[in-house]
Amino acid sequence: MAFTVFTDGCSNLPGELIKRFDIHVLPCSYVMDGEPGVYEGDIDAFDTHGYYEKLRKGSEMKTSLLNVSLFLEHFRPELQAGNDVIYVGMSSGISGTIQSANLAKEQLKTEFPDRTVRIVDSLGAGFGPGLLSLRAAELSMEGKNANEAADILDVEVGRLLQFFTVDDLNFLKRTGRVSGPTAAIGTVLNIKPLLWGDPTGHIVAYTKCRGRQKSMDAIIEQYRTKAVDPQNQRVAISHGDCPEDAAYIAKRVREIAEPKELIIVPHEPFTGAHVGPGMLALFFFGEERK
Repeated sequence: MAFTVFTDGCSNLPGELIKRFDIHVLPCSYVMDGEPGVYEGDIDAFDTHGYYEKLRKGSEMKTSLLNVSLFLEHFRPELQAGNDVIYVGMSSGISGTIQSANLAKEQLKTEFPDRTVRIVDSLGAGFGPGLLSLRAAELSMEGKNANEAADILDVEVGRLLQFFTVDDLNFLKRTGRVSGPTAAIGTVLNIKPLLWGDPTGHIVAYTKCRGRQKSMDAIIEQYRTKAVDPQNQRVAISHGDCPEDAAYIAKRVREIAEPKELIIVPHEPFTGAHVGPGMLALFFFGEERK
């Protein structure tokens, strides 16, 4: 039975991959400096440099979770057409969007008892759900049904590793990830934390590094020691308007083990508002998160 893959703008996908894999991307609403806007989900079509420049200058970005009505609006036509649905969303550990999707699923179950809707909690953000969405599309192409594919994805969630660093701790302070004193001391001491998505889907500090170069090398070390069979997997790098640093990470990744596909994209605006300009992340599959 055919199924349709859904994700949302937080998955960081570029337009070329969205089209190639026929992924349905739900739009995300936001308010920046009091002005409402909508991010349609194609990172290639978004002015990321202009966006991060505004953040550098102090602009305030407010994001909101996707609501139940949005899921109903987009899922219902696919179910009416006889297709099942898989939605891959941002971690329930940092957003309530997965809860909204599950509420929509329960409502649709009564309307379409013969259809399947599966909600996959990526326990990640940015290209974490992006990689899983691409994998879902591949499983559909291989002939898997929605339940078979979602069961596989639920297992692969545990192997999805996401390591990143930030350049300005004040953005993490604004969202409560670090305290004001910690941000102030870290800035003075040039502390650049290495963060990751832990097994429960929360963003926590993995280790602390002194200086930008050491934080980038720490990301690379995680890939060197934890990537499993990288020659046969898709690896992604996202950056908060620091393409030179992303190129450095890409060069080092390729020196260690050339992935089947290496994707480099600016980081999407939603979690980008919380980590700020200079954010740098690497996404790949490895052993089970511990």
